[in-house]
Amino acid sequence: MNFLQWLGERAFHVLASWGRGAVFFVELVKAVPAAFTRFGLVIAQIHAIGNRSLVIILASGLAVGFVLALQLYNTLTNFGAAESLGLVVNLSLVRELGPVVTALLFAGRAGTSLTAEIGLMKAGEQISAMELMAIDPRKRVLAPRFLAGVISMPLLAGLFSAVGILGAWVVAVGLIGIDAGNFWAIQQSGVDVWRDVANGVIKSMVFGVICTAVALYQGYETEATPEGVAYATTRTVVTASLGVLAMDFILTALMFSTP
Repeated sequence: MNFLQWLGERAFHVLASWGRGAVFFVELVKAVPAAFTRFGLVIAQIHAIGNRSLVIILASGLAVGFVLALQLYNTLTNFGAAESLGLVVNLSLVRELGPVVTALLFAGRAGTSLTAEIGLMKAGEQISAMELMAIDPRKRVLAPRFLAGVISMPLLAGLFSAVGILGAWVVAVGLIGIDAGNFWAIQQSGVDVWRDVANGVIKSMVFGVICTAVALYQGYETEATPEGVAYATTRTVVTASLGVLAMDFILTALMFSTP
């Protein structure tokens, strides 16, 4: 009975947490229109969230492009399809690796930053002070950051994919010796803008919603202590990463399972 009691308490705790998260997300979405009236705050957050994540995104994209070109060339050569290297690299980055890896890096860098920032504001009673002055913190603090995260993610994912393709070109043409014209031509003929690129952008936008909403929720609901803020940042990375991977499977099944 003790085990059943513990199991019931854990299930109730998880369901209550999901319910609070759902209510928080609905209220956050309702507050988003107010962010457009103060778009300067959104621009500042895009700089803080996106621009400061640019270095790790570009470096990771370049490294992924290098590795993809080497690994895929060895595999495609066994099937006599080495000329398809550019197409396979492009589709891998645009459809899958670009949005997913960018979202995981975004959760680790920008997500933890947002959680710590909101958590410290709560610990310093800045959130409570806003509420006492009849200022809705969701409209003034959370909504601009949420909108900035949703805007930044597709841009970062696009840069990740572009730099990854450039890195694959350097390895394929400069080191392996594949014809440069063939490398680009097969991408132009094999990549569809709406089916491949647009679906990748949709993926990255959804991942931006997940990562930013989770980061803001964990920061807003954290205990107003240093230990609470530390645990909240850890929960942000774990929860956002699992959410991204689960949603990636669902979106991939919906977008690419049928011809």
